Amino acid sequence: MPAVPGHTQAGERPAIIMQDASFNAILPTTLIVPFTTTKAATRFGGTLLIQPDLQNGLSVPSVALVFQLSALDKTHVLHRLGILNTSILDQVIALLDKIMGR
Repeated sequence: MPAVPGHTQAGERPAIIMQDASFNAILPTTLIVPFTTTKAATRFGGTLLIQPDLQNGLSVPSVALVFQLSALDKTHVLHRLGILNTSILDQVIALLDKIMGR
């Protein structure tokens, strides 16, 4: 991710791609939820601690910063790390719904 001011995450880091593959093919940007390894970030609402496993490819416990959903230029998406299991993805979507007031 490019450098940005304030509390927005920057630098190379894992992220959850929140966009359907059909849109990835036609849009120049990708919706992402960035991760941080700073467990203290869980003090913020709209975060979810995710433990590493063989499926998701994380190497350390990581906090999904759901409240920082953003559009990222596709040129900054480097490679696929893994896949989130359905129950964790459902929790991420539930947090997005809550943040958006749904």
